[in-house]
Amino acid sequence: MSGDGEGIKGCPGKEPGELFRAGRLVKVCAPMVRYSKLAFRTLVRKYSCDLCYTPMIVAADFVRSAKARDSEFTTNKGDNPLIVQFAAKEAQVLCDAARIICPFADGIDLNCGCPQRWAMAEGYGACLINKPELVRDMVRHVRNQIDNPGFSVSIKIRIHEDLKRTVDLCQKAEATGVSWITVHGRNVEERHQPVHYDAIKVIKESVSIPIVANGDIKTLKDAENVHHLTGADGVMVARGLLANPAMFAGYEETPLKCIQDWVNIALEHGTPFTCFHHHLMYMMERITSKQEKKVFNVLSSTSAVLDYLNNHYGVC
Repeated sequence: MSGDGEGIKGCPGKEPGELFRAGRLVKVCAPMVRYSKLAFRTLVRKYSCDLCYTPMIVAADFVRSAKARDSEFTTNKGDNPLIVQFAAKEAQVLCDAARIICPFADGIDLNCGCPQRWAMAEGYGACLINKPELVRDMVRHVRNQIDNPGFSVSIKIRIHEDLKRTVDLCQKAEATGVSWITVHGRNVEERHQPVHYDAIKVIKESVSIPIVANGDIKTLKDAENVHHLTGADGVMVARGLLANPAMFAGYEETPLKCIQDWVNIALEHGTPFTCFHHHLMYMMERITSKQEKKVFNVLSSTSAVLDYLNNHYGVC
């Protein structure tokens, strides 16, 4: 676990809860395995992203191993407000993880939405939506054991086939003091089916805490439409931001300035080549031809990528 310099904690006045109280749509970068790391969070914050999540971290590993902490979590003094997302199934383990992270972040999020088989088999992720008492217990423990009242405790969920069960889960979580709930508008079995924005609207109308809508938001216009459709207080975006990290600033496709910014940030942060290259592949998907992709996507060194960007786009 590392940070560069003093004052790593989020700046005063930028507590996540205050974003939601400001009364405008809160734009959120989703937790993304391998991708929502410090360098990418730094990039999207330059383009109107209000709140960023780390990739999901298994709380038990994080608590047990200093090596896991160092590889899984890096931050710096500009990286705020920041939410650290944990996979957990035991209240005390989640509390221990929250206590370790508290000086370096603005809140934690409990993942109750990951549909991957490994997570479900371990008792993590989306199987927690069927255990509302356990979720309530975990939230309550963290609330009771973290002294900082501005430190947020949120959950990210998927919906049930029977929406009444989701409403019940959300109301129980609200009663326990959860700060906000992010709702991915699909059930555990659904992957690319249309998002049930009507379900998010029902959930929003059944609680008084902020609701963040998640699923298939690709542009700022999409974000605004989802806000109007659901009444959600915020929108969380994953693939849309990978494809265009400047989307929250209103760009329809990744501007060259954003690509230049990514090169500068990634080099400054020492981002591993594979991650550096993958982000560029996503960003340039819409602005390159099939032929250009064939060449660019097989480049195998940072210097080759930099030469290509310089020769084709004047990015250096």
